[in-house]
Amino acid sequence: MKTRRRMKVRAVGLFILFFLFFLGIFGRFIYIQAAKEVSGNELEQLIERHWSQSSILEGERGMILDRDGEVLAEEIPSYTVVAILDDRFTSYVEDAEETANALSTVLEIESEVINRYLTNGIDKDLFQVELGPQAKHLSYETMQEIEDLDLDGIRFVEEPRRYYSMQTFASHVLGYTERDMGEARMGLESMYNDYLEEEDGKMTFQQDDLSRPLPNTKELVEEPKDGHHLQLTIDSNIQMVLEQAMSNVDERYTPERIMAVVADAQTGEVLGMSNRPSFNPNEYQHIENYTNYTISSRFEPGSTMKMYTLAAAIEEGIFDADETFQSGSAQFGATRISDHNQGRGWGEITYREGVQRSSNVAFAKLVDDHLGADKLYDYLEFFGFRDKTGIQLPNEVGGLIAEQYPIDAITTSFGQGTAVTPIQQIQAATAFANDGEMIQPYIIDTIIDPNEEKTVYQGEREGVAEPISAETAHEVRELLGTVVSSSNGTGQPYAIEGLDIAGKTGTAQIPHPDQPGYKTGAGNHIYSFMGMAPQDDPQVLVYVAVDRPDLEPYEVGSQPVSEVFRPVMKQTLQYLNITGEPSVEEQIEDVGFEVDDYRGDSLNGILDELEESGVNVIPIGGGDEIIEHLPGENDILLPGETMFIQTDRGPYKVPDMNGWSKRQVHMFASLTGVEVTVNGNGFVFEQNLHSGTEINQGGKLSVNLSPRTQLIDEPENAEDELDENEQADFEEGEFFMN
Repeated sequence: MKTRRRMKVRAVGLFILFFLFFLGIFGRFIYIQAAKEVSGNELEQLIERHWSQSSILEGERGMILDRDGEVLAEEIPSYTVVAILDDRFTSYVEDAEETANALSTVLEIESEVINRYLTNGIDKDLFQVELGPQAKHLSYETMQEIEDLDLDGIRFVEEPRRYYSMQTFASHVLGYTERDMGEARMGLESMYNDYLEEEDGKMTFQQDDLSRPLPNTKELVEEPKDGHHLQLTIDSNIQMVLEQAMSNVDERYTPERIMAVVADAQTGEVLGMSNRPSFNPNEYQHIENYTNYTISSRFEPGSTMKMYTLAAAIEEGIFDADETFQSGSAQFGATRISDHNQGRGWGEITYREGVQRSSNVAFAKLVDDHLGADKLYDYLEFFGFRDKTGIQLPNEVGGLIAEQYPIDAITTSFGQGTAVTPIQQIQAATAFANDGEMIQPYIIDTIIDPNEEKTVYQGEREGVAEPISAETAHEVRELLGTVVSSSNGTGQPYAIEGLDIAGKTGTAQIPHPDQPGYKTGAGNHIYSFMGMAPQDDPQVLVYVAVDRPDLEPYEVGSQPVSEVFRPVMKQTLQYLNITGEPSVEEQIEDVGFEVDDYRGDSLNGILDELEESGVNVIPIGGGDEIIEHLPGENDILLPGETMFIQTDRGPYKVPDMNGWSKRQVHMFASLTGVEVTVNGNGFVFEQNLHSGTEINQGGKLSVNLSPRTQLIDEPENAEDELDENEQADFEEGEFFMN
């Protein structure tokens, strides 16, 4: 009886259990039907995921182009080496050492390093390995070289990379991206990354259980969007001339820095911009300098600032070119201001001559006696020196105007104390070229959307101020023209035959980083020149600054600057056909006369060649076989410069040195071994031995120089810097700026 009851209870319990189980299943079925969701996943998505397959459609990063559409930066395929190690694969690396030896002949990797990658992978039983960073992002040509080795187990993974076809070319302007384009750094690549960056698309299609596309089904395509293209105002031909000239000067003089800007004087378009040190964006791991000095480095400009003081004085009606003043030095409060020829000056001269000679005293008097500090500061603001120019490049800085003490206006008038950038000087100088209207510099010409085939941005000429009148601009150009063309002018080294150049030189002292005052020594200067041409209707502006070049005793600061300015200005005007001369592409590659090694040659045999190149030859000695010459082999000589050629070991006849520059005197001394004492700066007007006097190596000769000398040979530089001994002759607190 109890057994039957127990069985009945168990049967009822089992029934209830099954009932609840089926009730749960039924409830779950009803829930799924209603919610269409399983474990938080929608059924439609699960089905879609099972039967659908997606693939990425890659977009391309936008290109950077020059003004003529020449590609400066683009996306190209690159290749990474992969070594298959698994012996179950059809082709795999069987002999690691042999494979490493073969690959090392193409890759810049030692065979031992490659072998280590391979053997480590084999020991860890890996299917495949990469061979390190130097085996990634290879060019197509390198990939082909490796393929030609026909190595078992060596495969390639293709991926895009950024490529800069011109190598070291406006590098601080362009910037760079990481090789895998994961991040844009520096320059336009960084600043305009939102425009340049691509958007990948997607293609979705239906597949069967074997992952094969199903027939008669639609593909869903989200098209990729390529990045926008940036077209610059940079002209590749002009930029190439600039880069080559900069490299020549960098190699020859090894300065701390060089910076240069070439601009269309009428529109503000930047045609060329370069810095040294520079870099190849394809090899960004070797970058030494990350700063675009032309926009991000402010420094005391030296006498190029006198252009704007002059313009302010003319505009205010207080400049009389024929009024005279006593040059040399003058006291202003507790500070004595001296001219750059050790304070000797040139006697009582006109303000016109003061401009030509770059007299500090002239400009200090203009401000102190006539213009006044407030007016000077007003004009510096009108010329934009307090603000950034707004050029479309990252990390631009504005100027710092010195105005804390009364003396600051005096020193600012000739370029000391106040700090500005090269691009600010370019913008300010456009006012002289445009009848008083100042034009904003710009470097982006257009931004193009290749997906819609339309221009989304168009750069254009923009006047930002009118600091001076047309009459003032014209008078400033006239005076700056005489700085280059006059026999008194400090700008004579920048003259170009057949061209009317207007401009202003600058030689700026460098503040001492650890103590008050400035660094001393002949080499501690920034030498610069701002020039425009043609003078009557300027079309091109060129600014060049060379910081602390390594100069020989016979060399002066204007030499490295002129070796950039002259070829760049001349060939830019020729290329743009502004001079009326034909544009010859070959001229774009020629930045001067490169000196051969003439030692052992006949003097008479090479005279014609040198004279055809426009070189002035001064023979030293009475022989014909050339023993030595200066400048030497591989140096660059521009037309009108001088070469000294030694043809015997002496005794020598003292030449007539009247009109020689300090540089030429030092060349003569270097070749002959004659001990020459040089007194003063400028050009020789007196020597203690008559020409024709015999002198031997070790003999003594003394010459006196003066900037007032009328030149009979090429003007080398009327702005010779002070050496340490000469600076010691003047009391602390005096200023020398040319």
